[in-house]
Amino acid sequence: MTNHDETTGTPGNSDIPGRGESERTGLPPRARSAGRAGPAGFREDGRGHGREEAREGDRPPRPDGIGRTAYDSHDHAQQVTLRTPAELADALPYLLGYRPEDSIVLVALHDKEGRGRFGGRARLGIPATTDDWPTAARQLARGLVTGSERRGVRPEQMVVFLCREPGPGESGRQVKERLEPLARTLRLECGSLDIPVVEALCVSGGRFWSYCCDDEGCCPAEGTPLGLPGTSVLAAAATYAGIQVRGTLSELRARFLPWEYPAALEQEKALDAAGMALVPRILDAASRHEVAEETLSLAGRIMGRLAGAPPTSGMLPADLRDDDLLGRDEAATLILGLQDRTTRDRAAEWMEGAEAEAALRLWRALARRCVGSYGEHAAAPLTLAGWVAWSTGDELEAREALAMALGADPDYLFARLLHQACNEGLDPESVRRCLRTEREDRGPTTPDEPS
Repeated sequence: MTNHDETTGTPGNSDIPGRGESERTGLPPRARSAGRAGPAGFREDGRGHGREEAREGDRPPRPDGIGRTAYDSHDHAQQVTLRTPAELADALPYLLGYRPEDSIVLVALHDKEGRGRFGGRARLGIPATTDDWPTAARQLARGLVTGSERRGVRPEQMVVFLCREPGPGESGRQVKERLEPLARTLRLECGSLDIPVVEALCVSGGRFWSYCCDDEGCCPAEGTPLGLPGTSVLAAAATYAGIQVRGTLSELRARFLPWEYPAALEQEKALDAAGMALVPRILDAASRHEVAEETLSLAGRIMGRLAGAPPTSGMLPADLRDDDLLGRDEAATLILGLQDRTTRDRAAEWMEGAEAEAALRLWRALARRCVGSYGEHAAAPLTLAGWVAWSTGDELEAREALAMALGADPDYLFARLLHQACNEGLDPESVRRCLRTEREDRGPTTPDEPS
């Protein structure tokens, strides 16, 4: 599902429409060559989707209004009940695993003994123009419902969140009023699917407002302050259960964005030189295998270098450390070498255990080196990063990396297949099994390639 005002769609648990049937190699246009779409192994074995958080206490919900409805969210034995709009607003980052910015979020509810139990959820950036709001609302609502039905559970109710920070000179209340037509459109769209919206909240400037409740006692006109992060009952339960909230999507995407400081010029020169040397060899059947072995051997050495580096806390310091461990010429050689699909598929075999952590760090670092005119080349390392993240259980980073890969090259079929499979809640083990078999059938690896 693409967004009208973003180059990369970033749905949560939503369906992804087709983006075309061909995948390009990522080589410069004059140097395209045929290749495989990616490893096989996708199967629709339909795991359930969406984390369901927790419940505590057992008071029955009061019947008179959304502010008094209980929402069950469970994680095995740990359970918490959300009874008010304030608790629902505080829960949003834990439902998604991050703090959404400039977002429409839909959360499906399933009835269980009179309680709304959280199901799938989907996110889309708020379109820049109001003319696009009806289309966005239709895409998001129908995508979430279709995906839920495919997994055998149709939502019975829906909760809507609109998240946008105030602009210069603007108040949160003004944001709430400006987005009210969007909230109404979403409610009508869900209603047309016979799924009522039982609560719609605007979150802005550290406060929230309800579009469904006009009771000044619980939803005052000036808004209600959000609780301090990490202080709610749900926050405590989520921490106990190991659920992580990792800042914002912007902070996560920054790990994959190309350099924009002076060093990018030198990196682009290194990419130009590597392209002159490697592209003819990749397109030559006699030397293509030799380039693949050189690429994988170099990647293996750098992964060992990364794995041996002292640990660093924080995403930005860790990424800066990894950047310092990767030379310009090394990065250029790997980026060009990974444009060959067979080489990329072999690199995808570093997907579990200690190999996976080092590989993910390398793919992030290579994506950051796809600077200037080489933006399309980022599709390969971004897809590999998304695959490793999904394989190791980090669906949030996987979806973002794969969406960014499709932003770099909308026709990159391996990224599209992985993105759709991840969003549909399929089990990555089927792909891992296929890659393990290919690795075993091939026999011993190159001397510097991790085994």
